[in-house]
Amino acid sequence: MAGPLDGVKVVELGVWVAAPATGGILADWGADVVKVEPPSGDPARMFGRMLGIDGGVNPPFEMDNRSKRSVAVDLTSAPGRDAIRELLCTADVFVTNVRPSALRRLGLDFETLAAANPRLVYGLITGYGSAGPDADRAAYDVAAFWARAGLAHLLTRPGDDPPFQRGGMGDHSVGMTLAAAVCAALVSRARTGVGQLVTTSLYRQGAYTISFDLNTFLLTGRQIAIGQRESMGNPCMNNYAAGDGRRFWIVGLEGDLHWPALCRSVGRHDWLTDDRFATGRSRAVNARELIAELDWIFATRPLAEWAEIFAAEPDLFWSPINSLEDVVADDQFHAAGGAVYVPDGDGSIPMVATPADFHGTPCEPRSVAPRLGEHTDEVLADPGSAWRS
Repeated sequence: MAGPLDGVKVVELGVWVAAPATGGILADWGADVVKVEPPSGDPARMFGRMLGIDGGVNPPFEMDNRSKRSVAVDLTSAPGRDAIRELLCTADVFVTNVRPSALRRLGLDFETLAAANPRLVYGLITGYGSAGPDADRAAYDVAAFWARAGLAHLLTRPGDDPPFQRGGMGDHSVGMTLAAAVCAALVSRARTGVGQLVTTSLYRQGAYTISFDLNTFLLTGRQIAIGQRESMGNPCMNNYAAGDGRRFWIVGLEGDLHWPALCRSVGRHDWLTDDRFATGRSRAVNARELIAELDWIFATRPLAEWAEIFAAEPDLFWSPINSLEDVVADDQFHAAGGAVYVPDGDGSIPMVATPADFHGTPCEPRSVAPRLGEHTDEVLADPGSAWRS
């Protein structure tokens, strides 16, 4: 199962997560991705140790680097730079999140590479964009995506400290964006014969992620209120706790459709004609009272019993708030293709799948992440023939 990008040749010069995530997605989709690393290795090879995982296991690195080939090259040396430029002369795609000033010093900027290979699609991820005072500023996603773009603020309850982002959230989002942009540029190249520079940034990705809020502010000057569970204007769009402590989310966005189903589920048919709760407006006015009543009712049964009750109401939309253990135990996670089994020696190991399937050109991971420099001789001995392996 070679995948839709079978035959596409990608060189990745990436560190940590963002560009390697792009390369990992393209590799999952069938591309031949050569990962260029310094002799000391991509610093993401330290994630396992940073997380206190014993035995040399590095799950975050495996996620973003499976199915690639690793080339270890000293780009501070002229022979190292020449070897990679030669490799890029036969590549279809170059993916990087190295800062533009460093790429120019190395002779790996778009203009230099495009002059030697006009068909090259050059994918660049920056922290804050390609222009402006911070164009060459270093960034991690916690800064550019999470903090500066507004996500942390919008997810902070009034009076609380900002929450911490989970590892790689912005990086994986921007990686998927660049993978899509690269594929669009390949479509354009098939029509024009010419590659191009495609760029995105962690800051831009963060702004797009909160575009529901940000576009409302741009068009109206109004900010959508940051909700508090105890006073949500729509109590049917809120989270609650069952009697066993398991939490769940009721997703009753459409009052006419979802409110009657919720009333039936909790055995309060009288609420349909109760002036306090009969309309969306009255429920908003009396939100604290309604949420308190729902809290009391939901605490009377464990979540498994509520799940059976909710299942009888197709117009009641809800979801458990799952832990990692819950997700892995969820049959639907596996049925939806959430996990893949990556070949490793004589067996395979489970990993999280990248979130797209190709039903006409199916694909699957080909190998675990490479050892540092594992394929240097194979790839650089003869760049032209190495791409055909």
